[in-house]
Amino acid sequence: MKIRLDKFQNRYVKKNVFLIVIWTIFHAVFFDTSIPWPSSFKRFLLILFGAKVGSKLVLKPRVTIKYPWNLFLGNNVWIGEKVWIDNLAKVEIKDNVCLSQGSLLLTGNHDYKKETFDLIVGEIILESGVWIGAKSIVCPSVTCHENSILAVSSVATSDLKTNTIYQGNPATIKRKRFD
Repeated sequence: MKIRLDKFQNRYVKKNVFLIVIWTIFHAVFFDTSIPWPSSFKRFLLILFGAKVGSKLVLKPRVTIKYPWNLFLGNNVWIGEKVWIDNLAKVEIKDNVCLSQGSLLLTGNHDYKKETFDLIVGEIILESGVWIGAKSIVCPSVTCHENSILAVSSVATSDLKTNTIYQGNPATIKRKRFD
């Protein structure tokens, strides 16, 4: 069998094209920029575009958010520079979560076993107290349970257990976070 990208059919259901274009413009000007717009202003824009956002959001410059209408942020969430939230599906980030610089939340992938390279999407949930280290990746359909840590440059391909530190590619258990 050979991969036939010419047979790929994007069956992913999107919002209307006009809304996506308007978001893309606002995103380029206010989010994916080095200009340090206030987090409170960016929070307002996320809500305007359909995100559910708690209080005390810290949102650094150069952040990519694919679709705010698929984003749910709790209270006291920190999102570092160059974080990429590729949320083709729902991404839920609960209270007191830190996404360090350059981390990636990836809700989409392709079925490499099909000649048509079909799109596969899966939700991501980051429970309270989670820390995603710099340059780390959380893959589709992963839940990082309460107080888990994904160490720098690690890849979570399956759920992370509560109160546990993970490291590596794929990430494996290193130790407990709290005794």
